[in-house]
Amino acid sequence: MKWIDIPPIWWAAFVALSWWIGRAELFGLSFGGDWIGLLAGIFIGGGLILIALAALEMRKQRTTIIPHMEADRLVQSGIFRRTRNPIYLGDALMLLGFILRFDAPLALPLLPVFVWIIERRFIIPEEDRLRRKFRMDFARYCEKTRRWL
Repeated sequence: MKWIDIPPIWWAAFVALSWWIGRAELFGLSFGGDWIGLLAGIFIGGGLILIALAALEMRKQRTTIIPHMEADRLVQSGIFRRTRNPIYLGDALMLLGFILRFDAPLALPLLPVFVWIIERRFIIPEEDRLRRKFRMDFARYCEKTRRWL
């Protein structure tokens, strides 16, 4: 069951729901303009870059990228100097990009709901495991690096 309860599954569900909301054209709302496609691409591309940078850094440090597993190392270098959760931040940026791409303004409230679920189901338990394993190193890391931005 743990392999089903992973962030990419939640992310895909939110993207699918956003797509459905965009296709339903509820109330005829639209972001309008050609610029929205460019903005969507920037968010999607930025999210992919964040995820790639984080995955490369975790691989370089030889620790797991899988949320439910115990980390071997506390990664504080690379993109992890800017945010403690670059992969989840990348997921949120890509979700926003797809909401824009699908022209689904009514799907915008899904973004904070997604962030809330990811925080409760994955980030807080991950941070608890890191806090227990790395104690003072993790406390210092939390002081100098924000959870999101």
